[in-house]
Amino acid sequence: MLVLMQRIGRIFPLVVALALPASGLAGNIHAAAPNDAVDSLTSCPTRSLLLNFDVYRGEQAVRQVPIWRLQGNAAFFFTSGLMIDADGAPNAYSPDDTGLDDLSNAGQPGHWDGIIADDEGNPVVQGPGDPFPGYYISCTALSDRTKERIDPTRYVDASKIPYIALPGELARDSGARLGDLAVVVNTRNGRFSYAIFADIGRLGEGSIALADNLGIWSDARHGGRWAGIQYLVFPGSGDHRPMSLEEINERTETLFHDWGGIDHVRSCADHAPEKPPFWYE
Repeated sequence: MLVLMQRIGRIFPLVVALALPASGLAGNIHAAAPNDAVDSLTSCPTRSLLLNFDVYRGEQAVRQVPIWRLQGNAAFFFTSGLMIDADGAPNAYSPDDTGLDDLSNAGQPGHWDGIIADDEGNPVVQGPGDPFPGYYISCTALSDRTKERIDPTRYVDASKIPYIALPGELARDSGARLGDLAVVVNTRNGRFSYAIFADIGRLGEGSIALADNLGIWSDARHGGRWAGIQYLVFPGSGDHRPMSLEEINERTETLFHDWGGIDHVRSCADHAPEKPPFWYE
């Protein structure tokens, strides 16, 4: 389910930007101002610190990430990396561990987080009428409750829908709820994407489709980026349900424009250093 920070550390600073798909995802890709244009933007409106979020390595807190808000606005923003989340993709996990992601990231026997288990704790395998027969049913925290629990299409497909994951504590303290909308910016290449809050996870985590939109290596086993990704989340903007790509785009575009757009993200968000922090190994 999660791409561990240690695993990402072994592949960076070499970052591979894959060619972006000419599918429906392309409608969710946007070009921002180049990095060297930051100085030309207007100064940031008054921002206030919502909280400092502790990031842990094992049992030890290794850094704090400031979570900001603009005065008089509920939306919050922060800068982190992007770990790749495959949860919800019907081919995310398989019994022989040949799925999009390593099976260990879905949990372990008796405590599965990223896949559906039966009453005895055994992972449920997709049948002949499902999208990927023989694969496990992968789930996200956000789901379509009009569908059966063992229906693979009940969950948000990481390979098709750009989504973010947030830690449960941050969601609680910020007022964000599953189904809320977000904007994510890659400061390295200027791309940004609209997204939905669809899973509970670590700070700085998003779907395969989100990484594709941002021009980041989207391999759930080895991809991601350790820094330079800016997140803007709109609490209360969702309906506690999954949305289509078109609905995510349309609704988030309006929210983003009203908030101030890419100029405010560029001028207000923190900019992470290009060198990995001392604790990153």
